[in-house]
Amino acid sequence: MTAEKQRMADDTERRTTVRKATAGDVAGIAESLAKAFRDDPVTEWWLPDKSSRMRRVFEEIFLKRICLPHDETYTTEDLAGGALWMPPGEWQLGFADNLRLLPHMAAAFARGLPRVMRSLGHMDAKHPHEPHYYLFIVGVEPEWQGKGIGSTLMRPVLDRCDRERLPAYLEATTPRNRELYRRIGFEVAEETRLPGGGPPLWRMWREPGA
Repeated sequence: MTAEKQRMADDTERRTTVRKATAGDVAGIAESLAKAFRDDPVTEWWLPDKSSRMRRVFEEIFLKRICLPHDETYTTEDLAGGALWMPPGEWQLGFADNLRLLPHMAAAFARGLPRVMRSLGHMDAKHPHEPHYYLFIVGVEPEWQGKGIGSTLMRPVLDRCDRERLPAYLEATTPRNRELYRRIGFEVAEETRLPGGGPPLWRMWREPGA
């Protein structure tokens, strides 16, 4: 094998070897997710100026304070992306949790905070209450999309869903992502739209063993 082919093989292995994320990975995963969601319709609705605040949202709110404490966040060896899961019964934040998050949400979203809160309230109201694993976010750096890394990141928890006979739930934000999720066993439960003229979402459900 030539040196170039070996380098490419090593790069591929680093991007397809999935492990649980640690606190030391947070900044790198946040950077990858900010790139992955730069043109996402929901992200644009929440942060229309596409500012650097997007990275702060992923790092300070979604990773550090919501998902990572549940120890169900997965990444690759080179942090090319991340899958942020919530275990059964943990998707809905309590009053105290929301109160602690509020200053960080206000700093990140600024004047857009009311729009974000209405969006999250709408999503929560439609969230199923049957025990399930919730895929909060999954994303891969743009240059590595379309290579199966996203589905590989989701695989550890989907396999657990099958073993434990538990369903999985997510909200797709683009038609492209919706079709990706369909290929790995999710089905559309409902198409909805964020309030105030926001973009569409597809609520999707996966039965175990799909």
